[in-house]
Formats: sequence, structure tokens, C-alpha cells
Amino acid sequence: MTTTTHALAAPPDLGALYRRAVLSGLSGFLRRGGDLPNTTLELPAVTTDVEHLGAYARVCGFRLRDELPATYPHVLAFPLSVQLMADPSFPFPLPGLVHVRNQITQFRPLMVDEVFALRVRMADLRPHERGQQFDVVAEAVVAHQVVWRDVSTYLRRTGGRGGPRGDVRREAPEPSGLWRVPADVGLRYAAVSGDRNPIHLNRFAARAFGFPRAIAHGMWTKARCLTAFEGRLPDALLVDVHFRAPVPLPSRVAFSAHADASGWLFALHDPRRGKPHLTGSINLI
Repeated sequence: MTTTTHALAAPPDLGALYRRAVLSGLSGFLRRGGDLPNTTLELPAVTTDVEHLGAYARVCGFRLRDELPATYPHVLAFPLSVQLMADPSFPFPLPGLVHVRNQITQFRPLMVDEVFALRVRMADLRPHERGQQFDVVAEAVVAHQVVWRDVSTYLRRTGGRGGPRGDVRREAPEPSGLWRVPADVGLRYAAVSGDRNPIHLNRFAARAFGFPRAIAHGMWTKARCLTAFEGRLPDALLVDVHFRAPVPLPSRVAFSAHADASGWLFALHDPRRGKPHLTGSINLI
């Protein structure tokens, strides 16, 4: 099937998109599924705003370097993802989608002074025991070569009970550190990422979706985990994370990591109950 590519002159207005998303949620009963939009959105010449990068680094805990953190292009691609999901052709209402997995493949680091294209599309609508899943695929392209790829898997729940779970293949090791997750990290990460989903911003909105209080962004938890490996990772890698259970704000989490034959395994757990919030791996490519 031929994909239609739309080049954008500037990043989409997330405020307008969220207002459209609210309307899509109110009229969600009219959406009865169907195919994913066969559209690719492209920003052809992306440059790095150093002040924005610095704010992102402070929120997540990265050191400032000449290379972009592997998770940083995700926030640049996020407005394009929201535009695709807020479009009337998208088969599901945006409110209620659950981000269950994220895979980032970095073929080489992107440099702060590089100009690159960002492309975002949807792929692989498939059944799940609790509903349906699909992927949002973002790519950074330099000189016609993909140097970075991000695959975010979302779940649209239509049945079943309990939260989303991925395949747990290995047990996490003993915690190597306890991290404090401050109450304001949802607001701070929303300011730099543009992801202003109310469940991250205040307890009243979170309660409406079944959470006792606001929860941290999944991509903040992934980025925070990667800061623990700074200076020890190669240029080319695959970082694969399953989001198991939300991290409430504020809270403490137990971080664990150990090396294996292909790279690293890491996890975040509730230090009292042992319940996993996130499990991940870093593989060399």
C-alpha cells in the first residue's frame, strides 16, 4: 500500500491538537475501529534548540554533551505522533490510549549541531488480549540514512482486566539504588516534552482514569534509567523498555541493572512490594 507523505513547515501546535483530542474522546463512541492512517508526517529540517535540550537534560538527569541523548528525539517527534492520533481518520479516540512499550534504535548518535529530518507514521495494528495494539514509528534521517528509530507501542483497551503486561523473560537483580521521584516531575517533564496528558499533572485527573494520584511519564522513567549508563554505552544500540505499572508522584523506586552477554538488563520496581514499574534491556548492535 502506498504511503502518503506530508511535509510540515513547523511542528504541529500541541495545544490545538489536545483540544481536538478532547473532542475525539467525547465523540469516541462514533469511532468503530478500522485501519490506521496511511500517512507519514515529516519535518524536513530539524535543528536542536540548545536551551530546550538543556531543560530536557535537567529534568531527566543527563549531562550536557555534543551528542543528543538517545531519548531526546522522541520529544521532538511527539507532536507529529499526536497529530496522527488526533486526525479524524485515526480509528480510536486519543484519550485512554496506553503507552506499553518503547524501542529506540540508535545507529549512531545525533549531534547537537546536526540538521536532520523527522518522519512519523503508524504501523502494525494487531489484536491484544485486552483490545488492540499499534505502533507509532519515528525516524531521524541524515543524508537519506536512518540514524535513529523509535517504535512506541500503544494499547487501546476494549476488554479484559488489569494493566498492560509484556513478556517477562528474566528476573530483575537486587536493587542497586533507590531513587526519589519528586511530585513535580510530571509538570516539569510535560513542559519540555509537550506531553500534557492530565494524568501526569494532577491527582484529580488521574483519579478519573483510575489512578490514586498523578503518575510519571513513561518516557521520563526510560530517560532517567538511561542516565545511569552514561559513559558506558556504545554509539550503536537498541534500548527496549516495557512499561509495566505507573510510577505514582511522588514516590521512591528501586533501580537495578546488570550486564549480560548482549549488553544490559535494567528495571524499576516498587521498593516495598517488589512490583515492577519498568523492565528494559540495552543491546549492542
